Amino acid sequence: MAFELVSIALCTYNGAAYLKEQLDTLVGQTYPNCEIVIVDDCSKDNTVQILREYAEKYPYINIHINTENLGYTRNFEKAIRLCKGEYIALCDQDDIWDFKKIEIQLDGIKDNTLIYHDSEFIHQDGTGMNKKMSDIMNLYKGDRPEVFLFFNCVSGHAILMKKELLDIALPFKEGFFHDAWLAYVATNIGKIDFIPQCLVRYRQHDNSETNILNLSRKKDNYKMSAIESFERTERWLAHCSEFKFNKEPSLIKEFYLAYKERRNKYISLKLTWLFFKHWETIFFMRKKSRISKFNYIRKQIWGLRVKKQVF
Repeated sequence: MAFELVSIALCTYNGAAYLKEQLDTLVGQTYPNCEIVIVDDCSKDNTVQILREYAEKYPYINIHINTENLGYTRNFEKAIRLCKGEYIALCDQDDIWDFKKIEIQLDGIKDNTLIYHDSEFIHQDGTGMNKKMSDIMNLYKGDRPEVFLFFNCVSGHAILMKKELLDIALPFKEGFFHDAWLAYVATNIGKIDFIPQCLVRYRQHDNSETNILNLSRKKDNYKMSAIESFERTERWLAHCSEFKFNKEPSLIKEFYLAYKERRNKYISLKLTWLFFKHWETIFFMRKKSRISKFNYIRKQIWGLRVKKQVF
């Protein structure tokens, strides 16, 4: 029986503290035909030494060492481009995988372009937090890209995707997390699904690239201003609007133009109407009260003209 090659793309950077625990779950996968592609982004601890020790023992581990630091997203892009499998799974350096993760996801992907799963949050020391991803947001399956215009429920560590997705999704968009873009593209060219089982124990700590639970960070207390947040959202909507394979190009462009026009208005009635018209789709992921959703809309429609005066 032939087994399709599955590539696991792992990016590392100063990850020695938790790396062995993660690598043990990768080499212990029950699926029999995996390659593990690892790209290290100029680590200064003994991460590379650990990687080389594992590569000597497991010949299907391929290590690539960057000569300059690429950063989180660009490093993942490099790792993905080096993958040879028809299916690609993304992997963080500090999580703990279920040994059947690849086997279960490969069995479930079927005609979907991408499949992901629920995850269990754990503390920095590995103890459980009694909370999982689906406790804080609704996980989406289907083919509606507008669900991902303002929110994202697809975490990179949970993704298994068909390689064909990358022909359209690469290169990633500068300044944005790759998982949100992959989800947006996948729902445009096909559909996505999720597995309700927690297949990763997702470590939360000060050095995490993402901060889903809004944990305090000792290293970085920076908070994006209202104007910076507006400009970032506008850039994201521009990328979505310019995507040439959009299923609903007129709707996506309508949101982008309404957001763009908001710059010189005290309040955007057009954007207000769009949010309420597409309420169920836009807020599908949000496990929040109606008041919280109203507050989100209020922040979006309040014009930049006013915010420039305030800030």
